[in-house]
Amino acid sequence: MILFIRDILSYRELVIALALKNIIVRYKQAYFGLALAILKPLMLMLIFSMVRSFVGIDTGSNIPYPILTFAALLPWILFQEATSESISSVVGNAALIKKIYFPRAIFPLTAVVTKIIELGINLAILALMMAWYQMAPTLQILWVPLILAYTILVSLCIGLAGAALNVYYRDVANMLPVGLQLMMYASPVIYPLSLVKQKLLVQQAAGSWSDILYTIYTINPLAGIIDSFQRGLFHGQPPDFPAIWPGFLGTLIALPISYWYFKQAESYFADVV
Repeated sequence: MILFIRDILSYRELVIALALKNIIVRYKQAYFGLALAILKPLMLMLIFSMVRSFVGIDTGSNIPYPILTFAALLPWILFQEATSESISSVVGNAALIKKIYFPRAIFPLTAVVTKIIELGINLAILALMMAWYQMAPTLQILWVPLILAYTILVSLCIGLAGAALNVYYRDVANMLPVGLQLMMYASPVIYPLSLVKQKLLVQQAAGSWSDILYTIYTINPLAGIIDSFQRGLFHGQPPDFPAIWPGFLGTLIALPISYWYFKQAESYFADVV
């Protein structure tokens, strides 16, 4: 990982240049490209709000459900889209890989940097929604940048290994959307983490398995990320560290392994891609 950080610092200008290229290519003469990026969380927010009106999801707070869901969608979409583009990034830059050498881990990293720009736009929309609902942030909002940085690490953890696998097995990029869709339902996007905690830790809905199932649920890093994002923005509370540590520990273990595997496979990219 020290080598990865050194490569980022050494090739930071290349990362910025490739990220700008991605943005220009994506949105040049694409009149609805940026609009769709902004509309995606808004449309999902409306759909989930409609579903809630039929199902009756208890949020356990007086925070309006639309803004609560919109806030949950921001780190989720950052993770989802950054991971998807990271996995396709090496194959998508095959021509560049065959021409010149530089650390190939730059490609997954560039994909993540590109999505941060769209995140900034959606954060501005969230700020407008908070103003509309007359919700003022507290000092706990200072946790938000750290939570988003953690989200980026999780995305890179999957993106690095996935990008290497996708070079040899192109089905990886095709199977990813299904896996991420299932992962969304295993994350507190439509429902809050407090509801899961209430069912498992308080009501012991799964009996003697309740505590174990809750720990397994929080191994998913997005569980702690989304909950902490909402707590810092709306509740004026620090992150729920017992809910974060299983996923964070898993990420700390998996990220070096993912990078190691990427570096092992990197030598043969030009021959296979």
